[in-house]
Amino acid sequence: MEIFSTTTLLIIVCLIFLILSITRARKHQNKDRLPPGPTPLPFIGNILQLNGKEVFKSLNKVSRGVVASNGERWKQLRRFSLMTLRNFGMGKKSIEERIQEEAHFLTEEFRKTNSQPVDPTFYFSKAVSNVICSVVFGNRFEYEDKCFLQLLAFFNEIFRGFSSVWGQMYNVFPKVVGKIPGPHQKMFKAIDGILAFIAERVKIHRETLDPSSPRDFIDCFLLKMEQEKDVPHTEFHKEGILNTTFDLFGAGTETVSTTLRYGLLILLKHADVEECIHKEIDNVIGRNRAPCIEDRSRMPYLEAVIHEIQRFIDLIPMGIPHKVTRDVHFRGFIIPKDTTVYTMLSSVLRDPKQFKYPNEFNPGHFLDENGKFRRNEGYMPFSSGKRICLGEGLAKMELFLFFSTILQNFTLRSPVDPKDLDLTPLMSGFGNIPRPYELCFIPR
Repeated sequence: MEIFSTTTLLIIVCLIFLILSITRARKHQNKDRLPPGPTPLPFIGNILQLNGKEVFKSLNKVSRGVVASNGERWKQLRRFSLMTLRNFGMGKKSIEERIQEEAHFLTEEFRKTNSQPVDPTFYFSKAVSNVICSVVFGNRFEYEDKCFLQLLAFFNEIFRGFSSVWGQMYNVFPKVVGKIPGPHQKMFKAIDGILAFIAERVKIHRETLDPSSPRDFIDCFLLKMEQEKDVPHTEFHKEGILNTTFDLFGAGTETVSTTLRYGLLILLKHADVEECIHKEIDNVIGRNRAPCIEDRSRMPYLEAVIHEIQRFIDLIPMGIPHKVTRDVHFRGFIIPKDTTVYTMLSSVLRDPKQFKYPNEFNPGHFLDENGKFRRNEGYMPFSSGKRICLGEGLAKMELFLFFSTILQNFTLRSPVDPKDLDLTPLMSGFGNIPRPYELCFIPR
């Protein structure tokens, strides 16, 4: 009887606490005129209202989220990273030549498959990663390098992990979920593995550094660390170089390689689109020279296809978190200063006001009535504003040169009926991940 009374008392207390929390939340919402949204439950917030497989669709329904923050650290490291990447060729002829070289290595790897079905995942990861490796680490890796392959496997695990239900739970309850067993622990081990690799590269760079001739991003960061070693609260320290290099290496690998992988899957499904690209390549570039970035302005159809691939796959549907730097008046509501919000890129990329067939793949979204390329305000896969992806220029160059080089040399064939190919994502969390598939690269 005593146990029953204690249990009953606890239930009553919890119910009272729940009612008070809901009442307080509603009063607070009315007082501050926050944007409307579902009332959060104590401790767990709105986690029960999120669909684990398609979290971005759930967030579209429950309005904005409050997750992370930014500030002076982000400003300093972004400014330095952008300047350094530009110094090492981003957006210039030198980086174009690196991409062309890597595209050549990639096509040679595809030729070795002898037109047999292959999973393109790691082929693209190797090629794309080597482009950013040459900037960050000062060299590319051989495709069969075991250390390199392990590194790419780590990044693949992290990208999938953050898009899984466990990854989403970790974002909500990091202190709790981080300590319990589960599939997400593989993601943490992968992060540790990459950081250990970067730390080793930093050590080697420090031992061989020539201040008068920096070789790559790591060298430049080390020189900046030396310049600011006596500056209080500097952002250029050991942790800073590890994390910034991690971000550049990761972002420069998974996003572009996943877009290429998803793009070829779409072309397998739409053979008519691939045929039109082949005709444009033959007319503009031919078969006897490598594609160059100058060709892009003369190839409106391929440019439209690449833009439509990025729009359709909606790679990072929740975008990157933004921080409100002052109280913002929005549609009669107030978003308080320092609130972190997610701008749902999906709502723009699939906006029926901007795109006639928002849920279908249609290159016509970026072509005018004369077949010329046309821009669309709804195209923003790299986000927008001050936190727009700093590697946008590099990514666009890579996508054009890789797609054009592959399709100049090969015809794509699916070992299964194209009607059976599923273009819906395997996972839709932090990123939209395509379903596994195989294809044959038939030499043209």
